[in-house]
Amino acid sequence: MLSKIPTGVSLRSFFSGLVEQVFMTEVGICDPAVTDYLGQMLVDFVHVDDIYRLRAVDGETIRDVSKMQAEASLSPRPDESTRTRIINRYIGDFTLFWAGIYPENLRRPRSGGDRLELFLQQGRRSYGIASELSRPNADPPGELLRQLSRQFECCVHGLHLVRADWEQTIQSSKNQN
Repeated sequence: MLSKIPTGVSLRSFFSGLVEQVFMTEVGICDPAVTDYLGQMLVDFVHVDDIYRLRAVDGETIRDVSKMQAEASLSPRPDESTRTRIINRYIGDFTLFWAGIYPENLRRPRSGGDRLELFLQQGRRSYGIASELSRPNADPPGELLRQLSRQFECCVHGLHLVRADWEQTIQSSKNQN
């Protein structure tokens, strides 16, 4: 994802600082719970195996949002609501990540054309479902997931700005060396 982070800066600190700065000054979201969550999401999704961590029953990697949705409603388990919450939170994270960080990959005409609007709708919906299935003291709290659902488009915009800032930071770092 990143070619070079400025010397002496951890990946977590780099993303957290960028998210906090962009969201507070340019997006107007000044909630530390939201900015901390998004910074950690970026760190979690640095490796492609973490982006595509959801597996089907047969162990195959699930890369399509519609298959993720199906997985959320299949395979009854003892605590199905917890499983459904986890999968819907993941779908929210997955769609937010792609729509905010790499929207150009969603606009490429593939068999169905522009998928950006679908990702916006599905991400908002999935965070909403996950928030409704949250128990008291859940991590992350249901209210945070509800905020992500309500502010989904703002978060997408903010992550797009974060990407622009990190690319600029990396380019500046390369120019100094």
